[in-house]
Amino acid sequence: MSKVYSIKTVQKIPITLTEAWAFFSKPDNLKQITPADLGFNIISKHHGETMYPGQVIEYKISPLLGISLYWMTEITHVADQKYFVDEQRFGPYSLWHHQHHFKTIEGGVEMTDIVHYKLPLFFIGDIAHILFVKAQLQKIFDYRFDAVEQKFGKW
Repeated sequence: MSKVYSIKTVQKIPITLTEAWAFFSKPDNLKQITPADLGFNIISKHHGETMYPGQVIEYKISPLLGISLYWMTEITHVADQKYFVDEQRFGPYSLWHHQHHFKTIEGGVEMTDIVHYKLPLFFIGDIAHILFVKAQLQKIFDYRFDAVEQKFGKW
């Protein structure tokens, strides 16, 4: 049986909670903070402008060798200006549960991402995790950190 992995990132942003929520709760803004080499595109036609529980968002991504993959997530939980959760319904992972938390701190907002994920194919998935998946996810979150700093300023 393959393992469940997790990644956690914390970023302080010098903006208000209202500004942070306005940006991060709009699915169309995700492309701005995703590396271009992932070939990330939202393809759903009826996903809505802002997050809500039950919202389904469809994507195409090319995470490996330019091979395009279909990915569908559902926004399962939303607490306005506090957190939202997206879970994969179809896609490259056996499990994808991504929490996005926001809280006001002195001088801005602290944003925390917590992802639990599992790869398919049992031990082959674990080997893939060691060889490239872990590093690729870290690269995506590092890029996101830098893109958020460029957009909103450094802490």
